[in-house]
Amino acid sequence: MNKTIRRAAVFSLLLVLALLVRATWVQAYEAKALANDEGNRRKVIAQYAQPLGDIIVAGSPVTGSEGTDSGDLAYRRTYTDGALYAAVTGYSSQAYGATQLEGIYSGVLNGTDDRLKNPLAALTRAQQKPGDVLTTIDPAVQKAGFEALGDAKGAAVAIDPETGEILGMVSTPSYDPSSISGTNDGDTWRTLTADEDKPLVNRALRQPLPPGSTFKLVVAAAALEDGLYGSVDERTDSPDPYRLPGTVTDLENENPSAPCENATIRAALQYSCNNVFGKMAVDLGQDKVRAMAEKFGFNDDEQDVPVRASASVYPQGMNASSTALTGIGQFDVTATPLQMALVSSAIANDGVLASPHMVSKVVSADGDTLRSYEDGEARRIVSSATAEQLRSAMVTVVEDGTGSNARIPGAEVGGKTGTAQHGENNSRTPYAWFTSYAESPDTGKQVAVAVVIEDSGAERSEVSGNGLAAPVARTMTEAALR
Repeated sequence: MNKTIRRAAVFSLLLVLALLVRATWVQAYEAKALANDEGNRRKVIAQYAQPLGDIIVAGSPVTGSEGTDSGDLAYRRTYTDGALYAAVTGYSSQAYGATQLEGIYSGVLNGTDDRLKNPLAALTRAQQKPGDVLTTIDPAVQKAGFEALGDAKGAAVAIDPETGEILGMVSTPSYDPSSISGTNDGDTWRTLTADEDKPLVNRALRQPLPPGSTFKLVVAAAALEDGLYGSVDERTDSPDPYRLPGTVTDLENENPSAPCENATIRAALQYSCNNVFGKMAVDLGQDKVRAMAEKFGFNDDEQDVPVRASASVYPQGMNASSTALTGIGQFDVTATPLQMALVSSAIANDGVLASPHMVSKVVSADGDTLRSYEDGEARRIVSSATAEQLRSAMVTVVEDGTGSNARIPGAEVGGKTGTAQHGENNSRTPYAWFTSYAESPDTGKQVAVAVVIEDSGAERSEVSGNGLAAPVARTMTEAALR
């Protein structure tokens, strides 16, 4: 054979072998990655080739599917009471992807999750009937919170302290996920993303803000657990006014006439005495306060419910004056409504924090359980004695202190108000907070709630945790205890 022809034949054979190796590599090793690539149009076509599974609230779907008139996507997602449940479901959009429960469980909801496949389907890679996601949300609690927040910019979370089940999760202003579920919703998408009020942000989980005086519960828990004070009725060493260490600035109280000098923890919570908790944080030291905050869940950047929440933060590396400010929930302390609900939840549940979750089960089309969240983990945060004392003090806040708007006849309600500074030198409208727990003696039901109002449109002088946030908490609490 001619040498040139032989070389050309060998080279051609090597090219064929290289192609075979590459094809084998792609099909055997890269197939799954390519199939799951966000740029793979076939993935989107398969996702919307059949009606999606549903997200279920109290036995009824709050999602659905409808056929499309054109294009290669056969179905699109629809929502029942979309704005009411947007903070729970998130959205599933043909153009913009999926978020929250829609995103986390997209494989189950569109039938591509491997757990849905029988052995034959696993071999043929046939798409299966989609499964459903069953939530822990109580529709009465959800609706109560949504309507109570109304036009305000804010959020609320309600939790069953014993089980950790999230009964309500509301964020306002909201949006209707149906309005962005198709491929031709660009105008609506641009309007939502350009809105300064950020309706697409789940404020209940993803908007940490200074918690103000609601954080005093954490400081009080640290003081009791550390033994700095033996009970909530022992008088503290708290001058009024309290000079911030190393400064010429006094830490003032909202009510100058309140009996805050050397006040007990009970009275200091009742009147929300800044001097008591500022000095208490300094006396404990930032490390002990941070340790207690982290036991409650602060500084946890992997808090999943199963949607991941932004980390609530207790800072470090501070001087004494900054530590004092953290004692009243200011300086660089931030918290989500979920986090402050967890503080009240642990106190209500005898000092034990049940793992928070808003999904009870994920099931196949036949109802077989793929995963259950009913038995969440629990961990002790404070002793039973500390929890009992804090509950007693929180009841005083509601019955005789700054939380009067949370009272519910016939129920035990304990809470803590907060008004957090906003902007340089508190130049902007403060944030109004309220966190609480309640128990019905008739039904034995319990609930823990946290509410934040970022902006209600009220005059600055009218902004307070009791005036704006406590009524929302009360409404949700009443719904939960029925």
